[in-house]
This record gives sequence, structure tokens and C-alpha cells, in this order.
Amino acid sequence: MFRRREPVPFAFVAEAERYRSNVTPPPRDRASLSQIAARALMGLTVTAGLVGALLFGMPSLQTGAQNTHHTQQSEAREGR
Repeated sequence: MFRRREPVPFAFVAEAERYRSNVTPPPRDRASLSQIAARALMGLTVTAGLVGALLFGMPSLQTGAQNTHHTQQSEAREGR
């Protein structure tokens, strides 16, 4: 492709690459002790929920012929 040797027709396009804003965002407020404690408690609650769901769900994820429960027999089978 051929390069243009003429200057950029719009000066603001050329200057846009060098532009830096002098506007700074306002400083963030520091989290209070109660906010930090609330975030930690929420994190622990979510983590405990996930671990509990995993522990209760593990038996249903196991495969194999492990029959650990006894089959129930009805009273009609005993002749009552």
C-alpha cells in the first residue's frame, strides 16, 4: 500500500494520541472495620455453603455396586 505524505487533515486526530487528561478521580473511601468484617463473613458463608454442598453431594456422585442400605419388606409378604 502507498503511504500518504501529506499531513493529517485534522489536527485533533494527531493530538489525540498524545492527550492526557488532568482530571483525577476522587479518592476512594477506606472500608470501615464493620464493612471488612461483613465481607469476610459473607465470604465464609459462601465457602461453607459450597463445601457443605460438596460433602452432601459426594455420596450421590460415587459409582459402584455398594448397597449399604437394607431393603424394606412389606408386612404383606410376612403373611399378616
